[in-house]
Amino acid sequence: MSADARGPVWVVGGCSMDTIIHLDDLPTGASQTVMARESYQAVGGTGAGKALNLKALGLDVCLHTILANDAEGRTVEAVLAEAGIVLEVAAAKALDGSTTPTEQHVNLMLPDGHRLSIYTQPPAAQAATDWTDFAVRCADASIVVANILDYVRAALPAIRATGKPVWTDLHDYRDGAEYYEDFIEAADVIFLSDTNLDDYRATMERLITRAELVICTHGEAGATLLDKSGGWHSQVACTVDPVVDTNGAGDAFFSGFLKGYLLGYTTEDSLKLATACGALAVGSRSLRGEHLSIETAAALVAQQLS
Repeated sequence: MSADARGPVWVVGGCSMDTIIHLDDLPTGASQTVMARESYQAVGGTGAGKALNLKALGLDVCLHTILANDAEGRTVEAVLAEAGIVLEVAAAKALDGSTTPTEQHVNLMLPDGHRLSIYTQPPAAQAATDWTDFAVRCADASIVVANILDYVRAALPAIRATGKPVWTDLHDYRDGAEYYEDFIEAADVIFLSDTNLDDYRATMERLITRAELVICTHGEAGATLLDKSGGWHSQVACTVDPVVDTNGAGDAFFSGFLKGYLLGYTTEDSLKLATACGALAVGSRSLRGEHLSIETAAALVAQQLS
């Protein structure tokens, strides 16, 4: 697996408009009145999260996403364009071909950083995109990031045909869940969380038979990497105080590792950079750290992980 560090990173899929509500405790099933500590709206989605973090780390980023021509979609588009991300926006479509609203979530956040995400407007099922033509446009990519949105599934054959390395993030993957198989089959590098795994090492050993690298995150417990040769590496997490908002932490971690990889870092050093970027994200309300840069991330590595 090799990447051309001179080309942009193409990210495919995943933008939303989110309402973030901070609570002391999650509501129970009983009728009740709950007072929020605070609430606000923010751009969300794994595609936006990765694009914003990669751009903050100094990479050229192109993002293909689907948005409706509604207030939420226009807000998302404005935020990403202001960050300097090259956008390719397709219309959101339902399976019957009708247009659908922009994806929207309500995230209930607890003081320890855990959250409950409610999809008030689910992701669109498909996009008005000619994927063969799209593959021509991303032929100069260094890496293509294929997020696990259902509409991205149709893009995978064309993306693979470019010969560019494909990275994916399985998020809260469940062993044996058929939904993820197309993305696993297409990917050279796989990220996932241990949230729903009984034995994350066994899962990683199974996935490495189909990928070059597998990286599993463990939240505040750090991360673990397995490479094709069978080499394992564990990385402790950076400490963060206070934890403001964990939305986007996984995307920041992913972006930090990708940046290190393109800089020619070892996998161990890329993992350290990823850990620092994830830590910077949770100290901010946005999907990326408020002061995220390669310099601030490197400084945090030197302070806590050297």
